[in-house]
Amino acid sequence: MKNRALFCAIALLPALFVSTLASSQEEQMLKVATFNVSMEATNYKALGMKPSDQVLQHVLSTGEHSQVKNIAEIIQRVNPDILMLNEFDYIADKRKGVEAFVKNYLNVSQGGLDPVDYPYTYVATVNTGEPTKFDLDNNGKAEGFGGDAYGFGLYPGQYGMALLSKYPIDVDGIRTFQTFKWHHMPHPQVPIIPDESGSTDKGKPWYDVEEWAALRLSSKSHWDVPVKVAGKTVHILAMHPTPPNFDGSEDRNGKRNFDEIRLMADYLSPDKGDYIYDDNGEKVSLSENARFVLVGDFNAADIGDKHREGVIEQLTEHPLVNNDIIPTSAGGAGASGAEFSNRFTAYWGARADYVLPSRFGFDVNDAGVFWPAKTSDLYRLVKDREASSDHRLVWISLSLTEDRARSYFC
Repeated sequence: MKNRALFCAIALLPALFVSTLASSQEEQMLKVATFNVSMEATNYKALGMKPSDQVLQHVLSTGEHSQVKNIAEIIQRVNPDILMLNEFDYIADKRKGVEAFVKNYLNVSQGGLDPVDYPYTYVATVNTGEPTKFDLDNNGKAEGFGGDAYGFGLYPGQYGMALLSKYPIDVDGIRTFQTFKWHHMPHPQVPIIPDESGSTDKGKPWYDVEEWAALRLSSKSHWDVPVKVAGKTVHILAMHPTPPNFDGSEDRNGKRNFDEIRLMADYLSPDKGDYIYDDNGEKVSLSENARFVLVGDFNAADIGDKHREGVIEQLTEHPLVNNDIIPTSAGGAGASGAEFSNRFTAYWGARADYVLPSRFGFDVNDAGVFWPAKTSDLYRLVKDREASSDHRLVWISLSLTEDRARSYFC
């Protein structure tokens, strides 16, 4: 162990020397954020419209919805360079979807702030609401939607994802993993209905053979979106794993959440991800010494009563991932009696949303959660579920460092 530690320390010296030299030069700054905005049809029931992507299209077309205006104001205040949106309904025509959000809300001053613009955007299909022929929730009816969809949703594209960027997106380099089959993961966490004694050793699989063969792992999708920043490539690794609840003793959502997070962790690891294929059917993994930022609502707490041991640690304790600076807020600190509540990113009490950069290629300058204290004038933006969202925007400020190959698997 002593020799191994000495080797790691020696390996770090050149990088530290280069970092010192680089600090005297002007560095490229980059702010990356993630925000679960709850911009899906059931959030706008007051409009009296049947749940579909048409609801969000209507909301985006007006530029006048107060909740969305508050969301836009939060984004303008933080002003990230790259922004991941979770629970933003998939709308195939971007002019009526993500581009309408940019044009009618973000390009318009909210609260007297300067407008922001995102000339580069990416959206794609997701598994939520995508119908199957199976009775996946075992309620005796194969309904095609809800719990019988590939991912829970009342219509295709509900709870979708969208990426907004001030920097060019390398469209040809994008990889998506929407159709990756759960059973193709080595040693997956198979949901088992316990027997009468509570044991799963002789329990019955929740999914039958045909269902298990067809079931996709990602409840929405997993993305690798390369963004070009100052001549360098930054891989935005985005996902929104299913919540680890709304199930039973078989723990099917908890197990799926674990394996969705594992898929991304394995994608980072050259020795573990050789089984992964993208939606083009190509075996792929992230190249060694690549800059990346993991973003999204991971539905996985890192501490407290909602923490499931060993789940989020697949990323936060990954040798390639920098979790040294945990984003915090004054509002979160005052939202609970727990000493760690300043790291919460959701009003229901957990760190659920993450922006995790690679150790390679970045220095971390600062990080935070947009959650003003109750005494702040800005508390109006988060005062309740209807003000903006049940989640908070999470951001991190980075400096791009010089390229230098090194191993972090010490």
